Amino acid sequence: MKTMNISIGDKFSLSKTITDEDVQKFGELTGDFNPVHFDDEFAKTTRFRKRIAHGMLSATLFSGVLGNGIPGAVYLSQTLKFTAPVYLGDTVTVCATVTNLREDKPIVTVETLCLNQNEEVVIKGEAVLLIQ
Repeated sequence: MKTMNISIGDKFSLSKTITDEDVQKFGELTGDFNPVHFDDEFAKTTRFRKRIAHGMLSATLFSGVLGNGIPGAVYLSQTLKFTAPVYLGDTVTVCATVTNLREDKPIVTVETLCLNQNEEVVIKGEAVLLIQ
């Protein structure tokens, strides 16, 4: 089945290296200054042993891959399961695969995955989009 030039199985992806500047800007934007993201000494005392990026920082990349892959699409929902940390300097790749197209409305369901440079899944979820 095909809707608005989108087909089940269509895939989209993009990659980004997460930098200290990204973490700083995300903290400023959201007001989330948790020391696990900003304080090296504090982060050493955690299970992560070093600073990690905000989980939602990597998750926001789903918006980019979906907005570019399916122009005009808007979110109806997004589920997220954080399965591993993203460290500063990691290169993450977000992948989106169309899994369902509604026949009665222009609504698309997409599997969303975020993997680090070692191909380890760090976030998995599902997005539901309204196609304009």
